[in-house]
Amino acid sequence: MIKKWYFYTSLTVIIVFLSYSFKPLKLDTEEWFSKEKNDGSDYLFPSVKQEDYTSLNIPFTGNLFIAFKEAIGFKESENKYKKVNSLGYLGKYQFGNQTLKSIGIHDTDKFLKSPKLQEKAFVALLSKNKSILQDVIEKYDGKVVNGILITESGILAAAHLGGPGSVKKYFRSKGKRYIKDAYGTSIQSYLKKFGGYDTSFIVPDVNAVVTL
Repeated sequence: MIKKWYFYTSLTVIIVFLSYSFKPLKLDTEEWFSKEKNDGSDYLFPSVKQEDYTSLNIPFTGNLFIAFKEAIGFKESENKYKKVNSLGYLGKYQFGNQTLKSIGIHDTDKFLKSPKLQEKAFVALLSKNKSILQDVIEKYDGKVVNGILITESGILAAAHLGGPGSVKKYFRSKGKRYIKDAYGTSIQSYLKKFGGYDTSFIVPDVNAVVTL
């Protein structure tokens, strides 16, 4: 009887010892290492849904107009509003003096100091060029010319680079005429690089001017 009691007591002690041996250690973690958050927001992004980004500071650009203008701005000046190049072109989108005058801006100093004015100028010029090139857009949008899928945004970007007259010359030659700016950037490269963006909301207006 004593032997049985001794056996069962020893067995119980061994089991208790083993069970405590395999318990996880309690770790003291700092907030930067482990932070409880149960609202699910940590798993929301990235997302392909534009509406998921409406309340964040993270822009969802895709092929939206904001992506178009930021891409052009970066190509022209690395998005520097106060940039003046060696030929005297001004601002984020590198406007020439005559182009600015055509959309109602005569004070270049004020223009350089105002990002808001520059953004308005970009939209006004798009509106003017879209009106001038409406026939080209209707004829070539969605078609392939010289190996490039032509889109409205590409046409408007090319017009920003070389003017609507140069764009018309390019299409009259069926894409065979190599037209470039003073730095060697071609109309064709802009047609390709900036194609596929949504510029549908730009209203054609040959008399578009910036309202201050």
